Amino acid sequence: MSVLVIAEHTRGEVRDITYELITAGHALEGPLVVAAIGSDPGALDLNRAGVDEIIHVRVPQADFENDVYQQALEALIAERRPDHILVGFSVNSLGYAPAVATKLGLGFASDVFAIRREAGTTVATRAFYGSKVHAELDFPGQRAVMLMLRPTIWPAAGAASAPPSVTERNVTIAGSRARHKEFLDLPKADVDITGADFLLAIGRGIGDKENIALFERLSEKMAATLASSRPLVDAGWMPSSRQVGQSGKTVKPKVYLALGISGAVQHLAGMKASGTIIAVNKDPEAALFNAAHYGAVADLFEVARELEKLY
Repeated sequence: MSVLVIAEHTRGEVRDITYELITAGHALEGPLVVAAIGSDPGALDLNRAGVDEIIHVRVPQADFENDVYQQALEALIAERRPDHILVGFSVNSLGYAPAVATKLGLGFASDVFAIRREAGTTVATRAFYGSKVHAELDFPGQRAVMLMLRPTIWPAAGAASAPPSVTERNVTIAGSRARHKEFLDLPKADVDITGADFLLAIGRGIGDKENIALFERLSEKMAATLASSRPLVDAGWMPSSRQVGQSGKTVKPKVYLALGISGAVQHLAGMKASGTIIAVNKDPEAALFNAAHYGAVADLFEVARELEKLY
Protein backbone atom coordinates (compact mmCIF):
# COMPACT_ATOMS: atom_id res chain seq x y z
CA MET A 1 0.00 0.00 0.00
CA SER A 2 1.20 3.53 -0.73
CA VAL A 3 -0.15 7.09 -0.77
CA LEU A 4 0.74 9.70 -3.39
CA VAL A 5 -0.01 13.36 -2.57
CA ILE A 6 0.08 15.92 -5.37
CA ALA A 7 1.34 19.25 -4.06
CA GLU A 8 -0.39 22.50 -4.96
CA HIS A 9 1.68 25.66 -5.22
CA THR A 10 1.23 29.19 -6.49
CA ARG A 11 3.98 31.73 -7.17
CA GLY A 12 6.55 29.53 -5.49
CA GLU A 13 4.52 29.05 -2.30
CA VAL A 14 3.01 25.75 -1.21
CA ARG A 15 -0.73 26.05 -0.63
CA ASP A 16 -2.10 24.99 2.75
CA ILE A 17 -4.20 22.22 1.20
CA THR A 18 -0.97 20.33 0.47
CA TYR A 19 -0.06 20.13 4.15
CA GLU A 20 -3.65 19.10 4.95
CA LEU A 21 -3.44 16.29 2.38
CA ILE A 22 -0.33 15.00 4.13
CA THR A 23 -2.18 14.83 7.44
CA ALA A 24 -5.14 13.09 5.80
CA GLY A 25 -2.81 10.57 4.19
CA HIS A 26 -1.71 9.36 7.61
CA ALA A 27 -5.11 7.63 7.95
CA LEU A 28 -4.23 5.38 5.03
CA GLU A 29 -1.79 2.49 5.02
CA GLY A 30 1.73 2.50 3.62
CA PRO A 31 4.49 5.01 2.85
CA LEU A 32 3.46 8.56 1.94
CA VAL A 33 5.05 10.25 -1.07
CA VAL A 34 4.58 13.90 -2.06
CA ALA A 35 5.07 14.90 -5.70
CA ALA A 36 5.86 18.51 -6.59
CA ILE A 37 5.36 19.36 -10.26
CA GLY A 38 7.07 22.42 -11.74
CA SER A 39 10.22 23.91 -13.21
CA ASP A 40 11.88 24.31 -9.79
CA PRO A 41 10.14 21.89 -7.40
CA GLY A 42 13.15 21.83 -5.08
CA ALA A 43 12.37 25.37 -3.97
CA LEU A 44 9.07 24.30 -2.41
CA ASP A 45 8.83 23.63 1.34
CA LEU A 46 7.56 20.06 1.58
CA ASN A 47 9.61 18.89 4.56
CA ARG A 48 6.65 17.81 6.69
CA ALA A 49 6.12 15.17 9.36
CA GLY A 50 4.95 11.85 7.99
CA VAL A 51 6.38 12.32 4.49
CA ASP A 52 8.57 9.38 3.51
CA GLU A 53 9.69 10.66 0.10
CA ILE A 54 9.47 13.79 -2.01
CA ILE A 55 9.50 13.51 -5.79
CA HIS A 56 10.65 16.56 -7.74
CA VAL A 57 8.81 16.25 -11.03
CA ARG A 58 10.57 18.66 -13.34
CA VAL A 59 8.61 20.08 -16.26
CA PRO A 60 9.27 23.21 -18.33
CA GLN A 61 6.22 25.03 -16.97
CA ALA A 62 6.71 26.90 -13.70
CA ASP A 63 3.01 27.46 -13.03
CA PHE A 64 -0.07 25.29 -13.16
CA GLU A 65 -1.41 24.07 -16.48
CA ASN A 66 -4.00 21.29 -16.41
CA ASP A 67 -2.59 19.23 -19.31
CA VAL A 68 0.90 19.35 -17.82
CA TYR A 69 -0.32 18.06 -14.46
CA GLN A 70 -2.40 15.37 -16.14
CA GLN A 71 0.56 14.01 -18.09
CA ALA A 72 2.88 14.22 -15.09
CA LEU A 73 0.40 12.42 -12.83
CA GLU A 74 -0.24 9.69 -15.39
CA ALA A 75 3.52 9.10 -15.62
CA LEU A 76 3.83 8.92 -11.82
CA ILE A 77 0.96 6.45 -11.51
CA ALA A 78 2.43 4.22 -14.23
CA GLU A 79 5.83 4.25 -12.52
CA ARG A 80 4.89 4.12 -8.84
CA ARG A 81 1.49 2.37 -8.96
CA PRO A 82 0.19 4.02 -5.76
CA ASP A 83 -2.89 2.63 -4.03
CA HIS A 84 -4.20 6.08 -3.10
CA ILE A 85 -3.76 9.41 -4.88
CA LEU A 86 -4.76 12.48 -2.84
CA VAL A 87 -5.36 15.90 -4.40
CA GLY A 88 -7.14 18.98 -3.14
CA PHE A 89 -10.76 19.68 -4.03
CA SER A 90 -9.70 22.90 -5.74
CA VAL A 91 -10.09 24.73 -9.02
CA ASN A 92 -6.67 23.53 -10.19
CA SER A 93 -7.20 19.88 -9.38
CA LEU A 94 -10.65 19.83 -10.97
CA GLY A 95 -8.84 20.63 -14.23
CA TYR A 96 -6.98 17.31 -14.36
CA ALA A 97 -7.77 14.83 -11.57
CA PRO A 98 -11.20 13.61 -12.82
CA ALA A 99 -9.73 13.18 -16.31
CA VAL A 100 -6.88 11.03 -14.98
CA ALA A 101 -9.27 8.91 -12.89
CA THR A 102 -11.54 8.34 -15.89
CA LYS A 103 -8.74 7.58 -18.34
CA LEU A 104 -7.00 5.10 -16.03
CA GLY A 105 -10.17 3.57 -14.56
CA LEU A 106 -9.42 4.56 -10.96
CA GLY A 107 -11.81 4.65 -8.07
CA PHE A 108 -12.79 8.28 -7.60
CA ALA A 109 -14.58 10.63 -5.19
CA SER A 110 -14.58 14.42 -4.92
CA ASP A 111 -15.31 16.83 -2.05
CA VAL A 112 -14.29 14.17 0.48
CA PHE A 113 -14.21 15.31 4.12
CA ALA A 114 -13.40 12.03 5.92
CA ILE A 115 -11.38 8.94 5.02
CA ARG A 116 -10.49 5.74 6.81
CA ARG A 117 -9.34 2.18 6.27
CA GLU A 118 -11.81 -0.48 7.39
CA ALA A 119 -11.51 -4.24 6.97
CA GLY A 120 -8.89 -3.82 4.29
CA THR A 121 -10.83 -1.32 2.20
CA THR A 122 -10.87 2.46 1.85
CA VAL A 123 -13.98 4.36 2.93
CA ALA A 124 -14.51 7.99 1.91
CA THR A 125 -17.26 10.29 3.18
CA ARG A 126 -18.73 13.08 1.07
CA ALA A 127 -21.94 15.10 0.85
CA PHE A 128 -24.76 14.91 -1.69
CA TYR A 129 -27.83 17.00 -2.49
CA GLY A 130 -26.46 20.31 -1.26
CA SER A 131 -25.01 18.69 1.91
CA LYS A 132 -28.46 17.44 2.94
CA VAL A 133 -27.14 13.86 2.82
CA HIS A 134 -23.75 12.43 3.77
CA ALA A 135 -22.71 9.10 2.29
CA GLU A 136 -19.83 6.69 2.78
CA LEU A 137 -18.27 5.33 -0.40
CA ASP A 138 -16.06 2.31 -0.92
CA PHE A 139 -14.37 1.16 -4.09
CA PRO A 140 -14.75 -2.59 -4.61
CA GLY A 141 -12.57 -4.06 -7.29
CA GLN A 142 -10.47 -0.92 -7.72
CA ARG A 143 -6.72 -1.35 -7.41
CA ALA A 144 -6.14 2.40 -6.97
CA VAL A 145 -8.34 5.22 -5.70
CA MET A 146 -8.11 8.96 -6.34
CA LEU A 147 -9.67 11.22 -3.72
CA MET A 148 -10.19 14.98 -3.91
CA LEU A 149 -10.20 16.26 -0.32
CA ARG A 150 -12.08 19.31 0.90
CA PRO A 151 -9.78 22.09 2.16
CA THR A 152 -9.62 23.15 5.84
CA ILE A 153 -10.95 19.83 7.18
CA TRP A 154 -7.64 18.32 8.26
CA PRO A 155 -4.98 20.22 10.24
CA ALA A 156 -1.81 21.13 8.39
CA ALA A 157 1.10 18.76 8.89
CA GLY A 158 3.92 20.21 10.94
CA ALA A 159 7.59 20.41 10.02
CA ALA A 160 9.57 17.17 10.06
CA SER A 161 12.43 16.63 12.46
CA ALA A 162 14.47 15.02 9.69
CA PRO A 163 14.19 15.57 5.94
CA PRO A 164 12.65 12.76 3.85
CA SER A 165 14.40 11.22 0.88
CA VAL A 166 14.21 13.14 -2.40
CA THR A 167 13.91 11.68 -5.90
CA GLU A 168 14.38 13.65 -9.10
CA ARG A 169 12.08 12.87 -12.02
CA ASN A 170 11.91 14.54 -15.42
CA VAL A 171 8.70 14.28 -17.45
CA THR A 172 8.43 15.01 -21.16
CA ILE A 173 5.26 16.95 -21.90
CA ALA A 174 3.77 16.13 -25.31
CA GLY A 175 1.88 19.39 -25.52
CA SER A 176 -0.53 21.46 -23.51
CA ARG A 177 -3.77 23.00 -24.71
CA ALA A 178 -3.58 25.52 -21.87
CA ARG A 179 -1.05 28.29 -21.39
CA HIS A 180 -0.32 30.15 -18.20
CA LYS A 181 0.09 33.83 -19.13
CA GLU A 182 0.14 35.86 -15.92
CA PHE A 183 -1.35 36.27 -12.48
CA LEU A 184 -4.00 38.94 -12.09
CA ASP A 185 -4.72 40.12 -8.57
CA LEU A 186 -8.43 40.70 -8.03
CA PRO A 187 -9.52 43.55 -5.81
CA LYS A 188 -9.16 42.42 -2.22
CA ALA A 189 -12.29 41.80 -0.20
CA ASP A 190 -12.84 43.94 2.86
CA VAL A 191 -11.76 41.01 5.02
CA ASP A 192 -10.57 37.41 4.74
CA ILE A 193 -12.63 35.46 7.24
CA THR A 194 -10.85 32.19 6.37
CA GLY A 195 -7.78 33.21 8.33
CA ALA A 196 -9.52 34.57 11.44
CA ASP A 197 -8.94 32.90 14.82
CA PHE A 198 -12.16 34.28 16.32
CA LEU A 199 -15.35 34.70 14.31
CA LEU A 200 -18.52 36.31 15.58
CA ALA A 201 -21.18 35.16 13.12
CA ILE A 202 -24.70 36.55 12.90
CA GLY A 203 -27.78 35.17 11.20
CA ARG A 204 -31.37 36.03 10.42
CA GLY A 205 -32.11 36.09 14.14
CA ILE A 206 -30.79 39.67 14.31
CA GLY A 207 -34.08 40.78 12.76
CA ASP A 208 -33.25 44.06 11.01
CA LYS A 209 -30.36 45.50 9.04
CA GLU A 210 -30.06 48.37 11.51
CA ASN A 211 -29.03 45.89 14.21
CA ILE A 212 -25.81 44.98 12.39
CA ALA A 213 -24.13 48.05 13.87
CA LEU A 214 -24.49 46.52 17.35
CA PHE A 215 -22.58 43.41 16.32
CA GLU A 216 -19.96 45.36 14.39
CA ARG A 217 -19.27 47.25 17.59
CA LEU A 218 -19.30 44.06 19.67
CA SER A 219 -16.94 42.20 17.34
CA GLU A 220 -14.50 45.10 17.44
CA LYS A 221 -14.55 45.16 21.24
CA MET A 222 -14.03 41.39 21.42
CA ALA A 223 -11.24 41.45 18.81
CA ALA A 224 -13.34 39.12 16.65
CA THR A 225 -14.02 39.17 12.91
CA LEU A 226 -17.66 39.64 11.96
CA ALA A 227 -19.16 36.99 9.69
CA SER A 228 -22.68 36.02 8.66
CA SER A 229 -24.91 33.29 7.34
CA ARG A 230 -26.28 33.33 3.79
CA PRO A 231 -29.70 34.97 4.45
CA LEU A 232 -28.04 38.25 5.44
CA VAL A 233 -25.93 38.22 2.28
CA ASP A 234 -28.93 37.38 0.09
CA ALA A 235 -30.81 40.29 1.68
CA GLY A 236 -27.94 42.64 0.81
CA TRP A 237 -27.20 43.40 4.45
CA MET A 238 -23.71 41.83 4.50
CA PRO A 239 -21.05 41.48 1.75
CA SER A 240 -20.44 38.01 0.28
CA SER A 241 -16.87 38.09 1.61
CA ARG A 242 -18.35 37.66 5.11
CA GLN A 243 -20.53 34.64 4.27
CA VAL A 244 -19.82 31.30 5.94
CA GLY A 245 -21.15 28.15 4.35
CA GLN A 246 -21.10 25.85 1.38
CA SER A 247 -21.79 28.72 -1.05
CA GLY A 248 -19.58 31.08 0.94
CA LYS A 249 -16.30 30.54 2.78
CA THR A 250 -15.11 27.48 4.68
CA VAL A 251 -13.59 28.53 7.98
CA LYS A 252 -11.97 26.86 10.97
CA PRO A 253 -11.28 29.52 13.60
CA LYS A 254 -10.27 28.67 17.11
CA VAL A 255 -13.59 30.10 18.33
CA TYR A 256 -16.86 30.42 16.38
CA LEU A 257 -19.55 32.40 18.21
CA ALA A 258 -22.86 32.11 16.36
CA LEU A 259 -25.66 34.50 17.27
CA GLY A 260 -29.11 33.89 15.79
CA ILE A 261 -27.99 31.22 13.30
CA SER A 262 -30.27 28.19 12.97
CA GLY A 263 -27.62 25.90 11.47
CA ALA A 264 -28.71 24.80 8.02
CA VAL A 265 -26.58 21.99 6.60
CA GLN A 266 -25.04 24.39 4.06
CA HIS A 267 -23.86 26.64 6.89
CA LEU A 268 -22.58 23.72 8.97
CA ALA A 269 -20.49 22.54 6.02
CA GLY A 270 -18.56 25.79 6.18
CA MET A 271 -17.77 25.99 9.90
CA LYS A 272 -18.03 22.59 11.58
CA ALA A 273 -14.24 22.24 11.70
CA SER A 274 -14.00 25.23 14.10
CA GLY A 275 -12.08 24.60 17.30
CA THR A 276 -14.81 25.71 19.72
CA ILE A 277 -18.37 26.42 18.57
CA ILE A 278 -20.66 28.51 20.76
CA ALA A 279 -24.29 28.88 19.68
CA VAL A 280 -26.86 31.36 20.97
CA ASN A 281 -30.43 31.00 19.74
CA LYS A 282 -33.85 31.37 21.33
CA ASP A 283 -35.04 28.26 19.47
CA PRO A 284 -34.04 25.17 21.51
CA GLU A 285 -34.48 23.03 18.38
CA ALA A 286 -31.97 25.01 16.29
CA ALA A 287 -29.78 22.54 14.40
CA LEU A 288 -26.60 24.42 15.26
CA PHE A 289 -26.87 23.21 18.86
CA ASN A 290 -26.10 19.70 17.58
CA ALA A 291 -22.70 20.89 16.33
CA ALA A 292 -21.94 23.34 19.15
CA HIS A 293 -19.58 22.63 22.02
CA TYR A 294 -21.47 25.17 24.13
CA GLY A 295 -24.94 26.56 23.64
CA ALA A 296 -27.37 29.01 25.21
CA VAL A 297 -31.11 29.14 24.58
CA ALA A 298 -31.39 32.87 25.05
CA ASP A 299 -32.20 36.18 23.40
CA LEU A 300 -29.15 37.09 21.34
CA PHE A 301 -29.56 40.81 22.04
CA GLU A 302 -29.49 40.22 25.79
CA VAL A 303 -26.35 38.12 25.36
CA ALA A 304 -24.77 40.80 23.17
CA ARG A 305 -25.47 43.53 25.71
CA GLU A 306 -23.98 41.46 28.53
CA LEU A 307 -20.89 40.76 26.44
CA GLU A 308 -20.50 44.47 25.74
CA LYS A 309 -20.37 45.12 29.48
CA LEU A 310 -17.45 42.72 29.80
CA TYR A 311 -15.42 44.60 27.19
